[in-house]
Amino acid sequence: MLIPFPIGLWVFSLVSDIIFRAGWGAPVWHDVAFYTMAGGIIGALLAAIPGLIDLLSVDNPKTKAIGVWHMIINLIAVVLFAINLWLRMHRPPTNNLPVVLSVIGIALICVSGWLGGELVYVRGLGVDTRMKNP
Repeated sequence: MLIPFPIGLWVFSLVSDIIFRAGWGAPVWHDVAFYTMAGGIIGALLAAIPGLIDLLSVDNPKTKAIGVWHMIINLIAVVLFAINLWLRMHRPPTNNLPVVLSVIGIALICVSGWLGGELVYVRGLGVDTRMKNP
């Protein structure tokens, strides 16, 4: 339930960067990219709490291994976005490194999202199997 927020905020941050860099919008788009990235970091840290609780409850070794990789990739993405946010505070708006880091971060959350889908839709992690369709 919580994971769409950081993903959406980080993707919108990259979109805002593209709007600003392409000259399609005012400099405020650079600020929008900054604040949506910050919101994504906060949201990701909040989403990590139930994720860790789910991971600690896993008994199946293969499922646990997938969950650990999912967690590691997510943490790398959060650290990357945190570095990105710091760079945005200390470099001019025209610097390209933050945009490159955003693209890498989005790629990482795509991989992590695939692993998360494997955990939920294939392995049933976090799914209440007591509920049946009528």
